[in-house]
Amino acid sequence: MRTGLFIGGTWREGARRIEVVNPATGTPFAEVSVASVDDCLDAVGAAGAAFPAWRSTAPRVRGEVLRRAYELMVAELEPLARTITMEMGKVLADSRAEVLYAAEFFRWFSEEAVRIDGDYRRAPGGANWLMVSRQPVGPALLATPWNFPAAMATRKIGPALAAGCTVVLKHAHETPLTALAIADVLERAGAPAGTVNVVTTDQPGAAVAAMLGSGTIRKLSFTGSTRVGSLLLAQAAERVINCSMELGGNAPFIVHDDADVAAAVDGAMLAKMRNGGAACTAANRFLVHERVEREFTDGLVARMTALVPGDGLDPATTVGPLISAAQQSRVDGLVRAAVAAGASVACGGRPTSSPAFGYEPTVLTGVRPDNPILREEIFGPVAPIVRFGDSDDVVAMANGVEHGLVSYVYGRDLGRVMRTAEAMESGMVGANRGLVSDPAAPFGGVKASGLGREGAHDGLLAFLETKYVAGSW
Repeated sequence: MRTGLFIGGTWREGARRIEVVNPATGTPFAEVSVASVDDCLDAVGAAGAAFPAWRSTAPRVRGEVLRRAYELMVAELEPLARTITMEMGKVLADSRAEVLYAAEFFRWFSEEAVRIDGDYRRAPGGANWLMVSRQPVGPALLATPWNFPAAMATRKIGPALAAGCTVVLKHAHETPLTALAIADVLERAGAPAGTVNVVTTDQPGAAVAAMLGSGTIRKLSFTGSTRVGSLLLAQAAERVINCSMELGGNAPFIVHDDADVAAAVDGAMLAKMRNGGAACTAANRFLVHERVEREFTDGLVARMTALVPGDGLDPATTVGPLISAAQQSRVDGLVRAAVAAGASVACGGRPTSSPAFGYEPTVLTGVRPDNPILREEIFGPVAPIVRFGDSDDVVAMANGVEHGLVSYVYGRDLGRVMRTAEAMESGMVGANRGLVSDPAAPFGGVKASGLGREGAHDGLLAFLETKYVAGSW
């Protein structure tokens, strides 16, 4: 298990160390080195020094590094999954799924590395030729959250390396071991010294500000809250740094009156409880037609009640803890405020003592459209249900928030499902499906949910600049 800083192809110690806490027990189980601001600037310098050689490396060679990293992650599935569960809390089945999902970004972008396109044609007036090429934007700063510590890292590192960029990964300090394990994988896969640098810091504001202000970073890719994303955009604007932002979500889950309710409940469990509800794509507001509300609610309550909170390493556990005591308290506060505003608790509604930072799977009914919980990203196992009676009203209700990452729509009338999907102000829609994430699909949102897309060919383009040459020959 790596616990140091990975800078310039070398593992080294920081000036001090911090503890890594298991959310299931509330106790530390490891320590990692913490990077100072100077350490972070060293990482930026290493990325800058390695960039000229890496950008000139043949696309096939870059792709093969990523392919080997994919193979190593798949071969080491179990230890990687256990590391994720121990430091983040999700159940082992979810951690295994994340490792495979994360590895797939390395495989996808190993193939995309050789598909960097361009254009060559004669100008319409006939006087010259138009040549368009794509070049790597430059050293990139990648900032990732704690909820998917492997997948959020590979979804950024994969396209960056494929495009010819070098990177500094500033991951969440709550989940450092997974990020360091991925650095170890890439080192063994043959990534040259300085192309990948990984730093742990518990002072992210100062560290990121210094790295953005260094004059070396030309790309910022951030996944996290809208509030922090807005602050980073302002900092990046001072040096006109290219930015990609994958920010918060507040996903509506619409169940029309003709929906297959059993399928909708299955989809709801996937959309809500994947990762224990700690996902930006999690269904946050269940908007259910009055004709099927009782059947859907009864089905969802039965499924949520059957979940078993506990330590994610225990095979009997089906929902793990939240990341921290602070997050547990926040979720409980949201539920209490929702009840004070008129909602009823159909099941759950309380923190757990075991696991340490757990929260009971919760369904809230009688939630009015103006209930405050509908304006917040819950990031936990809580499902508020709102009744609706008119399809036009539900579209306005679904779109009436600042975020627009993903929406879910269930119904048998595919024409209406598609019309609803088209009307959603979100970057992604699950149509009769509770899962949208796929490395081959463009992931991202609109409004306050961010800028740009990750995954698919779009993810590669995010790390490339377009150059146009007007030639006469």
